[in-house]
Amino acid sequence: MIARRAALALPALALLLPAAAAAQADWRAGLREVRFGMISVENERDAIARLQGLSAYMGRELGVPFRVFRGSDYAAVVEALRSGHAELGYLGPASYGLARRVMGERIAPIFRYLDNAGMEGYHSVMIVKADSPVQRLEDMRGRTLGFSDPNSTSGFQVPGWFLRRQGMDPATFFSRTGFTGSHEQGVMAVINGTYDAAVVAYSNDERNTFQRMAEKGMIPAGAVRVVWRSPLIPNSPIVLRMDLPEGFRRDVIAAFAAMPERDPEAFRAMSSNARGLAPARHEDYLDIMAILEENAQRRRERRS
Repeated sequence: MIARRAALALPALALLLPAAAAAQADWRAGLREVRFGMISVENERDAIARLQGLSAYMGRELGVPFRVFRGSDYAAVVEALRSGHAELGYLGPASYGLARRVMGERIAPIFRYLDNAGMEGYHSVMIVKADSPVQRLEDMRGRTLGFSDPNSTSGFQVPGWFLRRQGMDPATFFSRTGFTGSHEQGVMAVINGTYDAAVVAYSNDERNTFQRMAEKGMIPAGAVRVVWRSPLIPNSPIVLRMDLPEGFRRDVIAAFAAMPERDPEAFRAMSSNARGLAPARHEDYLDIMAILEENAQRRRERRS
């Protein structure tokens, strides 16, 4: 049902595409491979393995090889899109904001996941070891906190913004902060004692960073617990370069819209058991972009 609703939304998405003549050259003549960039939310081995079904499905649907790669960090995927080394990708809301700043209307969101509970959003949470003496956010004063990546929404931009709103500027409230490189590495840093706490992505009790790590055998179940949770953040978008041929964009959108029904196993693996896809618009991320701008302004003021 959700997939059918997504398919019905295609006419609205098509408004993003410029009008073109019905007869046009096949885009495959100039695009022999399609490249999909993935942000570094999890380790590279698991990220690539999880998207092998997507690669096979899209290769069949589009009729050309479809290659998935994971960026070394969030900015690397944005740069691949900007420089023409990727045609589409999966970005966080904040890294989409970065892409929009450097690419303008050359990049656009097309879909975002409906998670296993049917929600179109997720949270940033602060986690500590299960046996930590920290019971609430206020207990973190003078302790250490690990962020994931400067361009991560739930792993840096949103928690920093909301903590300052609560009178807890990370620059002074914590004794030390730093970047772990990914959400999974943030969880490991807490378990290993590198940081007292870390901020990571969290949808619900059945779908979050540390739950998936426990399912993969990376950590024991119940090894960490949540001491702070942000308001809802719009789910991360699948993005598409808008400077590519209209026929290509139309085929990519149609293939993604049909994926939950045509290849449900590959879709479940790609999306970590999401229920389906919902159309995404640039307007969905305006609040996140406002947070990015305020954070950037603070950095400029500190340097001046």
